[in-house]
Amino acid sequence: MTPPTSPPFTTIPLLLLLLFLTLYPPPTLQQQSDLDSDCTNRWIHIRHLPSRFNLDILTNCSAIHHPFSDDFCPYISNHGLGTKTHNQSHSWFRTDPSLLELFFHRRMLEYPCLTSDPSTADAIYLPYYAALDSVRYLYGPDYNSSAQHGLHLYDFLRYHDSPEIWLNHQGHDHFMVLAGSAWDFSQPLGNDPPLWGTSFLELPEFFNITTLTLESRAYPWQEQSIPYLTSFHPPNLALFESWTKRVRRTRRSTLMLFAGGGGISSTPNVRRSIRLECDNSSKIENTTLKSNQYSTLCEFVDCSNGICEHDPIKFMKPMLHSSFCLQPPGDTPTRRSTFDSILAGCIPVFFEELSARKQYGWHLPEDEYHEFSVTIPKEEVVFKGVKVLEILKGIPRSVTRKMRDKLIEMIPRIMYRKHGSSLGLRTKKDAFDIAIEGTLQRIKARLDDIGDE
Repeated sequence: MTPPTSPPFTTIPLLLLLLFLTLYPPPTLQQQSDLDSDCTNRWIHIRHLPSRFNLDILTNCSAIHHPFSDDFCPYISNHGLGTKTHNQSHSWFRTDPSLLELFFHRRMLEYPCLTSDPSTADAIYLPYYAALDSVRYLYGPDYNSSAQHGLHLYDFLRYHDSPEIWLNHQGHDHFMVLAGSAWDFSQPLGNDPPLWGTSFLELPEFFNITTLTLESRAYPWQEQSIPYLTSFHPPNLALFESWTKRVRRTRRSTLMLFAGGGGISSTPNVRRSIRLECDNSSKIENTTLKSNQYSTLCEFVDCSNGICEHDPIKFMKPMLHSSFCLQPPGDTPTRRSTFDSILAGCIPVFFEELSARKQYGWHLPEDEYHEFSVTIPKEEVVFKGVKVLEILKGIPRSVTRKMRDKLIEMIPRIMYRKHGSSLGLRTKKDAFDIAIEGTLQRIKARLDDIGDE
């Protein structure tokens, strides 16, 4: 059962109850069978937090500020996956990446090695919807109190609810999800007037917590980037394999594609260079196209003003028919589009290491990037006149095929399968599984280091 998406949740209290029941369902036979797995060093305890730290935030979904939507409520359905792209769809949803906290919480509830005893847990999960809670500090009445974001949680953990759980390791064994860029939660304490963002990650009280973010900073050890939520969430192995077969057999008629916005200012930047090059590519003679076996050298999918945000059809079909997908940085280095392109078997082209290589080491091993991606320094494109098209045209088709095969092999690692998925699909580790595995290893290493001090 999924909660209705309208009218706004605030108008009918029963909808909160429905959301609670769907978020905390009874164990299924599939979940029970998972308990046969070895849980050594894998036990996780979920801290019970008052609803004001998670579910209550969702009850006022119509008031949640979203840059590309007037009504955030529809995207909460299906435990954060949103509505289906069409009625017959089983794997594709209109998913908003900012709801990763809600979806991660739902997936945690079917994790096979949960324990109700925190003293026996190898890690402790905090189901706090930090990014969603930050909205009131960014746009609401608490704007001038953004340095207070998170202090109410610390007060609860430290003083009001079994404080010994926190004090046992001073938070080193705790982890949480933050569905946003770490930079948006790193405002220096004491800024007056406040700058954009909150100070959640700058609070000394939370320095010991492992935080899973969509984009991390380079230096804090406790931050780790995990993949963005895409729109693909298959419920079973057959649907997953059906998609990968389609990715493998689709004819790639376009050499390179850029799906995004920006690049229209006169100021030199990599997006502007890409758009100019894409515009000029249409003037290339047909003989050049024919010799490269592409009908189009460059395609631009305009996603300005968020028009692609909840409509994956706009960009997934073009990506399926393209060999290379350009991933230039925007306001921040990382892009959800990176993971959309991997799903489509479209080889990502990066312009700086912070876009992925220095971010997603658990899911996309740093020493394997040459096997599935291309890197062209943005400075060479913007200031030295290097042409992206010329570099990509110079890559042999045989190499391109090998890179695509590697991408297809990596699809399970960056997708989030649907909650309650089949046992067959659960044999493939997805983005959630790898995030939990990495978190457990990091916490263990940290606790071992503390023990040696």
